[in-house]
Amino acid sequence: QVQLVESGGGSVQAGGSLRLSCGVRGYSGSFDCMAWFRQASGKEREEVAIIDNDGATNYADSVKGRFTISRDNAKSSLYLQMNSLKPEDTAKYYCVADSMWVCKTTNRALRAQRFGYWGQGTHVTVSS
Repeated sequence: QVQLVESGGGSVQAGGSLRLSCGVRGYSGSFDCMAWFRQASGKEREEVAIIDNDGATNYADSVKGRFTISRDNAKSSLYLQMNSLKPEDTAKYYCVADSMWVCKTTNRALRAQRFGYWGQGTHVTVSS
């Protein structure tokens, strides 16, 4: 059974940094398409950053220049370095994965629906 396990969440003051990690278990090889989503209380789920197996990345406008997504296929891991955190970054963050066809989906809403593997999420709280 494939599992995506997030870690690294926590509470931090505005301007601080956190690094989220996601370990993939029960899957041989590496997923071609991986991403981080987040969902704040009372808000819709949002794609934060996405990376494919060639290292191509894309970020939500709200996090550009502050967050960096990366992956280590040898360790079956995905990371999200979050700097200059703001209170509006407070949310539950999810690691997601699937095959390359999902990364090639240009419509963000449709792409979110196509990701088949989701972690349980990790909470990030940023206080002002």
